[in-house]
Amino acid sequence: MVRDLAGMGAESVLIAGAGRAILLQIANPAVGHGVAEHSNFAERPLDRLRATMTYVYAVVYGTEVQLAAVRRSVNRAHAPVRRKPDAGSKGYSAFDAQSQLWVVATLYDTAVTVYEKIYGALDDEAADLIYRDYARIGTALQLPPELWPADRAAFGAYWDDCLQRLQADDVSVRVARELLYPPDPQLWQRLVMPLARFLTAGLLPDQLRESFGLPWSARHRRLFDRTMQCSAVVYPRLPQRVRHSFKNYCLGQLKTA
Repeated sequence: MVRDLAGMGAESVLIAGAGRAILLQIANPAVGHGVAEHSNFAERPLDRLRATMTYVYAVVYGTEVQLAAVRRSVNRAHAPVRRKPDAGSKGYSAFDAQSQLWVVATLYDTAVTVYEKIYGALDDEAADLIYRDYARIGTALQLPPELWPADRAAFGAYWDDCLQRLQADDVSVRVARELLYPPDPQLWQRLVMPLARFLTAGLLPDQLRESFGLPWSARHRRLFDRTMQCSAVVYPRLPQRVRHSFKNYCLGQLKTA
């Protein structure tokens, strides 16, 4: 089967990694504490998902007008997310370059992780192309281009170093709990969240799964592996209009005025 590598980021199956990316992000206190104090995404997870993916799609696939619109929107949302260091916090800012680097890194690593489970390992040329695309997601905001690791090997070193030091604290665990186990779930959440929790746990690195207290066992692992194997058979055979439907929806709903 021929891969549409230019459209990798448009694949709707990447949404399966949304929970993984969010938990990786909030495990970093510079991100997690800002989310805890300034975001209601646990109450409106679909809005947060759509906003994030609309930004990603506009950077990679959108017009200059669409890109300008999402940059304004993201910058407005980030403006109040800041706190100076004090007795109760080390401080944070949504405009902090290192925090933006980490957020983009989680999006990139999650996208590749999910994509390769469905389509198989990328060759070097394709992987380099995708890596360059994801660099633009950060540099379109305040991330200095020189801060994004120079190549995939450099990214791997950065990623491994971050993971070794990453540990969810009480604040991050609370935010994750509110997201994955909503206290007053709507009908759609009752239907969707068991699968979302399962995929999130299966895709997370082992130490973070344990750090967030997500249940996991050998039985879970076998079921997760079978789920990925079945998805790898079925999903690539869907028509492109189905596989890219969420990207098309998000860009179609984007207001540029």
